[in-house]
Amino acid sequence: MAEVDVARARAQAVLRVRGRAVAAAVLPAALAVILLAGRLTGRIGAPGSADTTAWDAVRWAVGAVAALTLLLAALVARSHRRAEPPVTPAVPVSRAEAPELHRLIGELADRLEVPAPSAIALTPDCDSWLEEVAERPGTHGPRPAPVLVVGSPFLWWMRAGELRALLAPVVAGTAAAADPDIAAARRFVRSLDAALGNPHRGPAGLVDRVNRALLRACGEHSAELERAVAVWASDQAKAVDYGLRIAAQEQVGLAYAGWDRLLTRVALPAWRLGRHPAHLNAGVVAALTELSRRDRLADGYETRLGDRPACDLLEEPGRVDAAVSLLAAELLHEVPGAGWQELDWADYPTDVVDRGWRVQAAALQSALGGDDRDGPTLARVLARLAGGESESLAAALAGQVARAARVAPPLPPVRSGRELLVEHVTAMVCCAAVDAGSAAPGLDWLDGPVLLIAGVRQTEPAALVARAVEQGEDKPLRAWLRSVGVRLERPVRLSG
Repeated sequence: MAEVDVARARAQAVLRVRGRAVAAAVLPAALAVILLAGRLTGRIGAPGSADTTAWDAVRWAVGAVAALTLLLAALVARSHRRAEPPVTPAVPVSRAEAPELHRLIGELADRLEVPAPSAIALTPDCDSWLEEVAERPGTHGPRPAPVLVVGSPFLWWMRAGELRALLAPVVAGTAAAADPDIAAARRFVRSLDAALGNPHRGPAGLVDRVNRALLRACGEHSAELERAVAVWASDQAKAVDYGLRIAAQEQVGLAYAGWDRLLTRVALPAWRLGRHPAHLNAGVVAALTELSRRDRLADGYETRLGDRPACDLLEEPGRVDAAVSLLAAELLHEVPGAGWQELDWADYPTDVVDRGWRVQAAALQSALGGDDRDGPTLARVLARLAGGESESLAAALAGQVARAARVAPPLPPVRSGRELLVEHVTAMVCCAAVDAGSAAPGLDWLDGPVLLIAGVRQTEPAALVARAVEQGEDKPLRAWLRSVGVRLERPVRLSG
């Protein structure tokens, strides 16, 4: 219970900061009232006395300070009322859409003897937390319990028992959210965070400075409050599935690894083309299955898959997956113009891999400049690489890609012109191999677009292209192209 006391003590410390701020705002006004009352009663600077003029000057000065202080306090209070704390974008999951999931969470809350979350939502991330419910202006009475936000990859990768064990400490946090002092302290800190905008001049800038000063005064107490609440919730959850939670935490690491690879290697090429894979969460299962098969990261994998997956707790997993997948695309990549087009995994090799290669080949052709009446050829590309022109070509390509770049936080990392050149030449090589009829575009769940020959993934082209670009040695690349039936003089098709 020590952590409970620490959390409440820190919450009260935050509330004392708020109380001192209110006291500081009303103190000049109170002093002005005392001075005015003294003037009216004749006790302080009575009319006709020797010190009347001096006390009148004091009264005017204090009154002016009080008016300015009250005005500033009113502006600060208004900034808090108007501020809207950020709400994490998530896909709500109603009780009708997932009665078993809601029942599992409700039973978990009963076992922990804490209030049940007011709602459940899914986020395209490998994390779970409690999201405070926004309070409507003018409402009074008890506040509703927070919303449980669950990382969607957990539902598709974890078993139902693992999910329950993983969420136990999170659900236990609803007890702290119901504590009046803790809830009030959190609301105050959130209002300060939300009220802070960009630096301003004049009154708005002064309001920001006051809010920042209050936030600094609360910062240490708020951080210790949340730390104590986390320890408190963890202690409460030890009585529920504690042994299984250790195994569940191992699956969190796997889910994060698979989700990251899926987004950066598989989803990103589709997003760049304005297509969003409709079932990212199903894809993470495929990616993790492949990861486990290759690296043997999951002991007893087949036995574990015999247990019920957590996504079975949803009535329509496919529909929910599509909604979360669209949200992931909207959050992590911006598409100008008309918006997103949904993509099924079966269409990925044709609509993303092949199309993406040809888009890159067209960009390379544009960077080459000039006029190819017979169309772009690998012979011309290799000739430019073998001439000491790779640097100028890389610079031209980097500039072109930079101009066409779209905002995509936090993806992708910045790439050098040489890396872009290797990537684009490799794309043209793959297009030529596909056009020759000896290869086909394919999807690797961990690495995204791949070139297949007789169903086998080909890793040689990228390495051979890198050797040609970086060392000027293109003979091995030319030999490989001949082996798969590619004629260098044959124009490469730039459209699907």
